[in-house]
Amino acid sequence: MHPTETHIVPIISTPQRLQEYGVGIFEVAPTKSALKKAIKKNYVRVNGTIATTATMIAGGEHISFYIPKDAKTKKRLHLPLKVLFEDDYIAAIHKPAGIEVSGNRFKTIANALPQNLKPSSLSDATRPQPVHRLDYATTGIVLVGKTSGSIRVLNKMFEDKTIVKTYYAVTIGEMENHGTITSEIDGKPSESDYQIMESVASERFGTLNLVELHPKTGRRHQLRKHLFGLGHPILGDKEYSKEELILKGKGLYLHAHSLEFEHPFTNKIIQITDELPEKFRKIFHDKLI
Repeated sequence: MHPTETHIVPIISTPQRLQEYGVGIFEVAPTKSALKKAIKKNYVRVNGTIATTATMIAGGEHISFYIPKDAKTKKRLHLPLKVLFEDDYIAAIHKPAGIEVSGNRFKTIANALPQNLKPSSLSDATRPQPVHRLDYATTGIVLVGKTSGSIRVLNKMFEDKTIVKTYYAVTIGEMENHGTITSEIDGKPSESDYQIMESVASERFGTLNLVELHPKTGRRHQLRKHLFGLGHPILGDKEYSKEELILKGKGLYLHAHSLEFEHPFTNKIIQITDELPEKFRKIFHDKLI
């Protein structure tokens, strides 16, 4: 069996686990989760020896990918996506509600990207991959890497919190005009800043607020949990709300509105925005963000 892809490790300053070092290097497994799965399936060898998730890379190793011939070829998902930004390195798309960013399902943003983006002309071009996630019901911006180098760098930027994220949500009930929410989520510290942009009276809910949110950490369901813990759940949230406040049939009122960061390869300041969905505008007629 011949290797599908090979890579010789250059000199590196600090040894790393293979599952960290190899992110974005191989087209067949460009993300951390895909690489980890490939390692567990014994698809990866280092210097001819089957690798494990504990394998360390120090420099000079020969890494090979061996994908069985009977491995399924990916079908093409024809799902039109709105492209908000694109160059040879990165892209940003609008994620609609009701679709996973990535995962085991066929219908995901990740599987739709190759049909919606232009192929990169760079030498390390790879299958475009989302570098962060939004919840199934959340709408808004998803950032994408189009080269192995950009996937690695963007992952690091999210880890280092150098990408400024702004969300908008509709919350229920009268609340303080602004504040910072801190709490532990899954045993880890988390922090979100919020500010009310507009409030309107509601016959059913008393008050509905258009809230601007800036998550300082990236825990799972962080904004939804923070606002629920504050006593002001997001409108349409069926998981983090009180039974009498659940709004059915309209979806979750949480939107990833903007990303701002320094482009890791051109060094330009990039600001990407995705306008609020129409359902937000129907509640707050004067706020056209």
